[in-house]
Formats: sequence, C-alpha cells, structure tokens
Amino acid sequence: MSERPPLGHGVGLRREHFDRVLAAPTRVDWFEVISENFMVGGGRPLDVLTRVRRDYPVVLHGVSLSIGSTDSIDQGYLAKLKDLAARVEPAWVSDHLCWTGVGGRNAHDLLPLPYTEEALEHVASRVARVQEFLGRRIAIENVSSYLTYASSTMTEWDFLREVAERADCGVLLDVNNIFVSSFNHRFDPVAYIEAIPVDRVWQIHLAGHSDHGTYLLDTHDHPVRGEVWDLYGRAVARFGPVATLIEWDGNIPDWDRLEAESLRAKEAQGRALVS
Repeated sequence: MSERPPLGHGVGLRREHFDRVLAAPTRVDWFEVISENFMVGGGRPLDVLTRVRRDYPVVLHGVSLSIGSTDSIDQGYLAKLKDLAARVEPAWVSDHLCWTGVGGRNAHDLLPLPYTEEALEHVASRVARVQEFLGRRIAIENVSSYLTYASSTMTEWDFLREVAERADCGVLLDVNNIFVSSFNHRFDPVAYIEAIPVDRVWQIHLAGHSDHGTYLLDTHDHPVRGEVWDLYGRAVARFGPVATLIEWDGNIPDWDRLEAESLRAKEAQGRALVS
C-alpha cells in the first residue's frame, strides 16, 4: 500500500484550461479529472484527456459512487468507470466516503455518514466489491461536513481508518476538509492526521473554502488559507512526499494563477520534509 507512485504536485484538468494545457508544457506534474465528465463514448473532453494522458500521469476522481448509500451499487456506472480506467490507465481511482442519494434520488451533494459499526461494515464491504469489479484498489476521500449523527459511536478519523483497513483500500486525505470539519465540529485537526495510517495515504487534496463566521463551507473557489497550509505541513511531516493536488472548481483563475498555487504546494512540501 505504501508503494503508490509519488506523482508530485498536480491540479484538476478543467475545461477553462484545455487549450493552454495542450498548447505547451506546464510546470505541474500530473492532472486529476472528474471521472463522470469523461465516462462518455466520445467528444472533445475525452479527446483532450487522451492527449493530456500522453504527457502526464492522470488520476480519476469520482463524485457519484455513493459508497455509503443503502441503494444497490450502480453496475452500469461501474462498467463505464472500468472502461474509462482501461482507456486512461490512471495512477489510481478515487471517490468519496459519503452517500449522494437514496431510494433512486440523487441529492447532488457529498453527505456524511453515521460513524457506527453497522455503517462501517456496510461501507467496507461495498468498497471491497467495487475494487473486485474494477480489478484495482481505490482510494476513498474524507468529506467536509456540517452536521453529525447522534447515533455515531466513533470519530470520523477512526471510521476512515477502519474502512481503509477492512476494505484494504487507500486514502485520499483532503486536508482542507479536515480543517473545515474541525472548525465546524470543534475537534483537533492534528489528532485526525495523526490517527490515519501512513501507508494508507496515497494522495492529498488542498483547496480554499468560504468563511461564514460560525461555520466554514468547502467551496473550492478561493486560494488555500494559511491555516490549511500549516496543516498540510503537519501532514507532510507524517506521510512524506505524497502526491498533492490543488482543487479549484469555482471562480476558476487563469492558468498561471492555478499553476502558481501548485508550485506553492511543492515548495511547502519541500520545507516540511527538511524541517
């Protein structure tokens, strides 16, 4: 599990930057793409991804697996994802530790789970079935949250760790989500980082969020905040030079600004590794 390729520092491949990325070499090391945007039979986005993949490693990151739902796993969705992975040959495939709908209705949001033994067994078994179907391990990402369940019997980080161990999968550790949730629910974000096994973390996400005074909202439409950079340093000190991605999905800046944020992450990682 600890032998995942150290990809370096990347950004999300977004339509606004297609032409720039294809026009000339960039200073980012790899790209992450939203799986669902490319699970199609053809079209320009898939053509762009194919061309980008010739020059860069790519990671497939999904938002619709709904691994925590009680609905049956969508086999048609998995078949399309498997076909895309065969075409792209990604470094890995990831999705979120959450549910996005139930009863056939899609909430179009990444909803948190109750942290109970029953939910743990349910999610771990579903991750294992997905991995068996895809013929590869996946990484699961912690989400930001704005509510908790009275029925929870363990912390979020204990739940994440146990899912990864029982399903034998990787972890995509979103440092911004940890910070957002720690503010909203008043827990220690460093304790979260210290609880995750080093050999399970394949990738780190960094992003900006919105401050609403009494709560933080994960919006991916701002630069990374100073507190998140500090927490990233703690994560690097624990997990080492893990592949790191800048997520910027709203108010998307021009390419130079996005690239600069990725280079800042590379510099921050370097400082944390020698401190």
